[in-house]
Amino acid sequence: MSNALKKIKWKHYANYIVIAVLTVVFAILSLSGSLSISTIYLLEKIAIAILLSVSLSVVVGFLGELSLGHAGFMCVGAYLGGKASCLLETTLGNGYLALFISMLIGGILAAICGVLIGLPALRLKGDYLAIVTLAFGEIVRSLFMNSSQESFGGSLGLKTPRFDKYTLFVIALVMVLVCLAVIQNLIRSKHGRAITSIRDNEIAARATGINVTKYKLAVFIISAFFAGIAGVLYSYSNYTIQSTKFSYNYSIEILVMV
Repeated sequence: MSNALKKIKWKHYANYIVIAVLTVVFAILSLSGSLSISTIYLLEKIAIAILLSVSLSVVVGFLGELSLGHAGFMCVGAYLGGKASCLLETTLGNGYLALFISMLIGGILAAICGVLIGLPALRLKGDYLAIVTLAFGEIVRSLFMNSSQESFGGSLGLKTPRFDKYTLFVIALVMVLVCLAVIQNLIRSKHGRAITSIRDNEIAARATGINVTKYKLAVFIISAFFAGIAGVLYSYSNYTIQSTKFSYNYSIEILVMV
């Protein structure tokens, strides 16, 4: 048993352990009423920020592509997942099942947008790709801003149900653990080595038989999926979603986190 424990590379699991311990500790403090409302709100924002930065790091850090439209994927998840939560509230209430379904809807629809951005990424690099992703984020934000009040609230914003503030940050931190597990296992696999080889030398990667198209699309899809989930969590942590939140400046903030 001791030999098996010695063989475990604990540094690979340090981040899981830290976040899991913090999640349990803060959950106990929340249930006992020891956390202030401002602290709970801050924990929600921290968890959402981690989700956004870790998901963007796959594109920027491991694939080596510059993306300035991550707030656009979050915006898609926030609005479409938030709209789903409004519709589900009438039938399922404002519970865990509605939250899970909304996160799934927001994540999948954001991932579809990731495919749309991933396709030009096959031909564009550097500043040109950054311009395309920036345009995507601004287009998405403008579409929701100019929508009708009946559909997505228009310039006034979309009113969404607020989830229980004492448990939402716990769910958000659990999603951080899921995101870390997916991305770290991907990067440490043969697929992750293929992704980093594309970053280091795309021509050499193609020459060795790596399917560059497949891996680039996969990276953008995974990144957009978790950004969409972060958007849904953001919608549940606020009573109203406004498109001004998801501006170019917010994409830069996420990039600075990475």
